[in-house]
Amino acid sequence: MTTPAPLILTLTLDDASQAFFDEQRRRYFPPSRNYLGAHLTLFHALPGDQETAIAAYLSQEAARLPPLDLDVTGVKFMGRGVMYSLDCPPLGALHRRWQQHWQPLALTAQDQQGLHPHITVQNKVDPAEARALHAQLAADFEPWAALGTGLALWAYRGGPWEARQQWRFGAGG
Repeated sequence: MTTPAPLILTLTLDDASQAFFDEQRRRYFPPSRNYLGAHLTLFHALPGDQETAIAAYLSQEAARLPPLDLDVTGVKFMGRGVMYSLDCPPLGALHRRWQQHWQPLALTAQDQQGLHPHITVQNKVDPAEARALHAQLAADFEPWAALGTGLALWAYRGGPWEARQQWRFGAGG
């Protein structure tokens, strides 16, 4: 019997923001490694053998939550890539609550850390290339607002992620 794939939880975005970040990723991410759309990861490795319980909990959570206002606050250099930083205090509070709820599942060290919302648009490139892109994007950057519209659950199988389920915020009422 094989071990179920770990689960990744992401925040879904409004269509315009998703299209913007996807285009940035298409332009700047190395093509040989770009097999995912742009994403804001909330949890990196929830246990796959708990998918039914995790999905039921997320369904209830998403149904009662309103869409989340996100501030796109800046462009950051990551050494070998570039990311957009986002800010949303309510999302940080939700993340902490979900960490507490899932603590019995033996969260990974990465998933026990605080949330620093971001969307990576370039990664695994030469540092000079990343530094140049950071300078280019930062020169024209102006803060703007995006909207978190729901949650998506994925199975990680070593390459492209397998979509498992998706929930829109506020779908329960």
